Amino acid sequence: MGTRAGLVMALLVWMASAHAQQKKTEQLLDYQVPYFTFGRGLGITSPDSAFTMNIRFRMQNRFGFNTESGTDLSVNEVEARVRRLRLRFDGYLYNPKLTYVLQLAFSRGDIDFEDTGFPNIIRDAMVIYNFNTHFALGIGQTKLPGNRQRVVSSGDLQLPDRSVVNATFNIDRDFGIQAYYRNNVSRLLYVLRGSISNGEGRNFNDSQRGLAYTGRAELLPFGQFSNNGDYFEGDLEREPKPKVSVGVTYSYNDNAKRTGGQLGRFLFEPRDLRTFMADVLFKYRGVAIASEFVNRNVKDPITFDPQDPTLEQHAYDGHGENYQASYLFRKDYEWVGRYSRVRPGEAIRDLEPYLQQFTLGATKYLRGHRVKLQTEVTYEMREWLNQNNPNTSSWLWRFQIEAGI
Repeated sequence: MGTRAGLVMALLVWMASAHAQQKKTEQLLDYQVPYFTFGRGLGITSPDSAFTMNIRFRMQNRFGFNTESGTDLSVNEVEARVRRLRLRFDGYLYNPKLTYVLQLAFSRGDIDFEDTGFPNIIRDAMVIYNFNTHFALGIGQTKLPGNRQRVVSSGDLQLPDRSVVNATFNIDRDFGIQAYYRNNVSRLLYVLRGSISNGEGRNFNDSQRGLAYTGRAELLPFGQFSNNGDYFEGDLEREPKPKVSVGVTYSYNDNAKRTGGQLGRFLFEPRDLRTFMADVLFKYRGVAIASEFVNRNVKDPITFDPQDPTLEQHAYDGHGENYQASYLFRKDYEWVGRYSRVRPGEAIRDLEPYLQQFTLGATKYLRGHRVKLQTEVTYEMREWLNQNNPNTSSWLWRFQIEAGI
C-alpha cells in the first residue's frame, strides 16, 4: 500500500511539475513572439509594445538613351540600370514620442561613389523626439529642408527623375540637428523647419571650420492637403477643393568643401554658399501645378589646384527655374509637362552652359506611387553665353518601373 501511495504521489508531483514547466514555456513563447501588421510595409511590434519597426523597400529599374544631337537621332549613350534600391526602417523606441528613421541605399548610382570614392550606403539615420503634435526635434542624418522637389521622396515623383534645377542646386542630406513646428491660425496652416548641420554632406567626418544653417517656411492658405498631398507629386487624391502651398528656403553653408556644398566634387579651397529657394504648389481635381525658383551666390566660385594651376573645380553660381503641370485621368493615367532652365553666373560662364529642358512624360499608377510605370521624352538645349563653345542640343528618352511597399 505504501509503495502504491508513493507511486501516486510521485506521479502527481511529476504532472504538476510538467504543467508548471509547460505554462512557463508558453509564457516565454508569448513574450518572445512579436506582433506583425501589414499596411504600408511590414510592421513589427514587440510583445510588451516597447518598440515598433516598419520595414519597406523600393526599387527603380530604368532604361533610356540620349541622341547625338537634336537633329541626329542616332544613339549616343544608353542607360540600363537599377537606378535606386533602398530599404527603409522606422518606428518608435520605448516611447511613442521617441521615433527613428533609417534608410539604406544599395545601387551604384545612389551611393555617391563617383564623388566620394567609397560606397556611401547610409542615407537617413535620424532619431526624433516628438514633444507634441506641433513640435519635434531630431538629431542625425537626413534631408535638409530645401526645395520642394527635393523634400519629396524620389519614389513619389511624376517623372523618372527630378529636374536639372534640383540636380544643380539641391542641398540634399546632412548630419545635424533639425527642428520642426506645425500649427495654424484659423484656416491658415504654416510649417517651420530649421537645421544646423555639418555642411559637408552624407557620412562625412573631416569637416572644415564652419557649419550649414538652413531655414524653411511653408504657408498653406486653404488648409492641409489630403493625405499630405503637398509631399508627393501629382494630384492622386483628386483634391475636392483647391489647395495651395507656398514655400521659401534659405541656406548658408560656411566654408563648404564641395562644389554643391553637401554634394559634388571636392573644391581645392573652401567657399561660402548662399542659396535662396522659393516654390508654389497647386492641386485641384486631378490637376497639379508646381514651380520653383532657386538662386545661389558664391563669391569667387572658381578654385585651382595649388600643385597644378591648370586644374580647377568650381561651385555653381547662378539661378534656376522649374515649371511642372499634370493631369490625372480617372483610370490613373497621367500626362506631365515640365520646363526647366539653369543659367550660370558671370564668373563661370566659360565653364558652364545655359541649360534648357522641355519634357513631356506619362505615368500609369498601378498602386499609387508604390507601383507605377513612367516614361519621358526630353529635349535639351545647351547655349554658351560667352560664345566660347558651340551651342548643342539632344533628345533624351527614359522608361522606368517603380516597385515597392
